[in-house]
Parts: sequence; structure tokens; C-alpha cells
Amino acid sequence: MIEIDSIHKRFHDHEVLRGVSLSVGAGEVVCLIGPSGSGKSTLLRCINGLESYDQGSITVSGTRVDARAKNIHELRMRVGMVFQRFNLFAHRTALENVMEGPLVVRRTPAARAREQARALLDKVGLSHRMNAYPAQLSGGQQQRVAIARALAMEPEAILFDEPTSALDPELVGEVLNVMRSLARDGMTMVVVTHEMGFAREVADRVCFLHDGTICESGAAQDVLGRPQHPRTQEFLRRLLTTGDASQTSHPNPT
Repeated sequence: MIEIDSIHKRFHDHEVLRGVSLSVGAGEVVCLIGPSGSGKSTLLRCINGLESYDQGSITVSGTRVDARAKNIHELRMRVGMVFQRFNLFAHRTALENVMEGPLVVRRTPAARAREQARALLDKVGLSHRMNAYPAQLSGGQQQRVAIARALAMEPEAILFDEPTSALDPELVGEVLNVMRSLARDGMTMVVVTHEMGFAREVADRVCFLHDGTICESGAAQDVLGRPQHPRTQEFLRRLLTTGDASQTSHPNPT
């Protein structure tokens, strides 16, 4: 579904992505891990056309991604994105936030958009909060509304950019549970995450990025449990040392 071929991306004199290639099949869940600044979020933004790239190509279901192309808005409807910050409309209820995209972009009739939004809020466990405004919701609830909002556009794939990084630890689980449900339903997902337990449990494949390249890629059990590349080993060892990988299930980075 998603084909990334030798992508290069530069910000001024800093090359953030240096020849990244990756294929993501329909229904596959790929987790991108690695240190801050390794290019993970930039890669997601290039897939969605939020950033242009300097060299290489990205296609989604055969359509080339070009941030400057006239069809980029259509492509973004097919590839949803969930950010670290929830970016909900503060003056709209949860229900209205989920309805907004179908109403404005797809020109969906209001009754149908409302019915769909109700069903999606129920799917993410928030049917009882559909009339609440973002300020009345916890961070975890707001992120679940953001996921429902992405689903409302009926995307072929969803990109997640560290969706739990802005949440208090006790709220992380409720968002990850929704993402687990999406994976079980066969949603194509590319997830930037530091939640190693989630990656081990849900991902079909884990890719470790360092300095703008994919250093190691493979089954989650292999990359997280038996990493081969020295950079991957060092990254997982540091997570264990700082306690950030309490859910890494004791990888053996040796």
C-alpha cells in the first residue's frame, strides 16, 4: 500500500532522511523506533504530504505523494494522521470534532455524518462523552477523539506520530487499547512510538531509525529481543537504563 523508495529530506544544511526505503502492505502494522532526531516524524509527514522530500519517491496505492500536487488533499483523506498533540477544535464538542471532516471535506449529509461520528466515538469508548468539549476531557480522551476523527475520513491507512507522548502515564493504556483494536480490525498503520511493549505485541514489523537511515528492520520479537545492529542495541540498552522501556519484555541487546 505504501512504497517509500530512497527518500532524502534536508532542512537547510541538515539532511534528516538519507535514502530511506520501506514498503508497508495493506493491513500491516509497522512501528518506527529510534532516538529523537532520527527522522521518524519527518518520514511520516512526507508520507502524508505535510512535508515535501528532496529525492526519491513515495506512493500510496500507486499514487505518487507530492506535497505540491493538486491531488494532495485527496491523498490526505486516504492516509489519516494522528499527532502528539490532539489539535481538536476547542469550541466544538467531541461529536462535532469527529463530524467536521466528513461535513466539510467529503460533503457528507449532516445526519449521516452524525450517525457515523456516534458510532466511531462508541468504537473508541467515548459514547458517553460525545457532548463534552475538549477542555472537559482528559488527555487520553482527547487523543481517542482525535483517532475517531481520523477514522471518520475512512482512510486506507493511519499514521501515528508518538500518539501517547503527551499523555500522563496512567492515560497511555486507554489510547494503546484503541490502537490494538484497530490493528485487530486490519487497519494499515505506521506508528512512531517509544512504547516498546505495544510494538512487541502489535507490530508486524519494527524499524529502527538512526541518523536518517533505517539501521535495522524485522519482526518485533527479533528487533526488540535480539537486535543485531550496534545502534539498536545501544538504544534499547539506554531505554532499559533510564526505565523508559519498562514494557520492553527484557530485550537482549548484546
